[in-house]
Amino acid sequence: MTFEFRLPDIGEGVAEGEVVRWFVAEGDTVQEDAPLVSVLTDKANVEIPSPRTGKVLKLYAQVGEKVKVGGLLVTIDAAGGPAGPGPASAQPGPAPAAQGSATAAPPAAAVSATAGAVLASPYVRRLAQERGIDLSTVRGTGPGGRVTEADLAGPATAPSPAASPVPAPRPPSPGPAEAAARPAVPAAPLADVAERIPIRGLRGKIAEHMAEATHRAAHFTYVEEIDVTELVRLRDRMAKHVEKQGTKLTYLPFIVKAVVAGLRAHPRMNSTMDDAANELVVRSAQHIGIATAAPEGLIVPVVRNAGTKSLAQLAREIQDLAERGRAGKLQRAELTGSTFTISSLGALGGVLATPILNYPEVAILGVHKIQRRPVYRSDGTIAPADLMNLSVSLDHRVLDGYEGAQFLATVKSYLEDPHQLFAELA
Repeated sequence: MTFEFRLPDIGEGVAEGEVVRWFVAEGDTVQEDAPLVSVLTDKANVEIPSPRTGKVLKLYAQVGEKVKVGGLLVTIDAAGGPAGPGPASAQPGPAPAAQGSATAAPPAAAVSATAGAVLASPYVRRLAQERGIDLSTVRGTGPGGRVTEADLAGPATAPSPAASPVPAPRPPSPGPAEAAARPAVPAAPLADVAERIPIRGLRGKIAEHMAEATHRAAHFTYVEEIDVTELVRLRDRMAKHVEKQGTKLTYLPFIVKAVVAGLRAHPRMNSTMDDAANELVVRSAQHIGIATAAPEGLIVPVVRNAGTKSLAQLAREIQDLAERGRAGKLQRAELTGSTFTISSLGALGGVLATPILNYPEVAILGVHKIQRRPVYRSDGTIAPADLMNLSVSLDHRVLDGYEGAQFLATVKSYLEDPHQLFAELA
């Protein structure tokens, strides 16, 4: 019998997923629990198994296409199985009328006639106000009828019930002389195009996330120069002991511990922004995101409860997350929930960068390469030193530059005297 399989709920807050890969084709036979489709959501690939054994009759989404939770993915001829849609394929619909009620409740996607009751983020509301759009006339295509930015640009607006039936006046058509003065110019073909690359999959998610961060937050960056001469010596001494356990000791675990110390001293830096409620949510635990380059783009695996872990534990976990991230083997839970992010390119770190916030976080640290240069000492002598720049980008809506400077001064003190890191209480 034919079985309809729809995209299941694959995580809290996930409204849709992008089809990255089909493991089957129409006409194939698939076994129950065998890989069926890989779906991308929140930078994590989720491999969904087949719910039935049978023949694949039809695939309803192409690679690169986005499917909402509850959207139809595939029909399977599940011989001997139950007929029709199963529990995973139930569609949300209108609520039944209450007993004694004259009418049924409106569908979940219905939009209220007043703009104040329309489901929309503060950013979308601001855009609508700037563009002179009455949100009560816009049909939302987001979860639960939420109005998205795309809805403001598309043909989703409907006439307001109170609108006048008289059509709006149209601008006068140009006369013959004016039209002749402005002849239509056909678009010239691009003869030198080497390749067209679809912006989808992980790169598409990165594009969406970066655009949201820059549109919502007011970015501000503060920079400090750090003398890490003693840190270089300490890391070199410790590395041979840690690496006996099969773990490479980089500077990143030291930086994570220094950041944890800074976040404890300045807890507002360890926050996320709830724009819907217009509230800064200060977090009590330090979940540190580590920006990592993967073959398909930048990912941010999360070291949870970093403040409770030793230097060796941090080194092992960072290495493990990076290796599995590059191999595409991280779970969604390992890529979400960070409270502060560190972005480092290691030896390619350059002199200075202004990293974009990992929204909804309100601060991110940029780590740059260590260079040996001559410096003036307090006693008037010149001596070689290992120097590094750190930059912290802030959401200036909720954090002032002075607060960011205080945080970076704390981080600097721990990195310039790294022995303090081992006195830091968990």
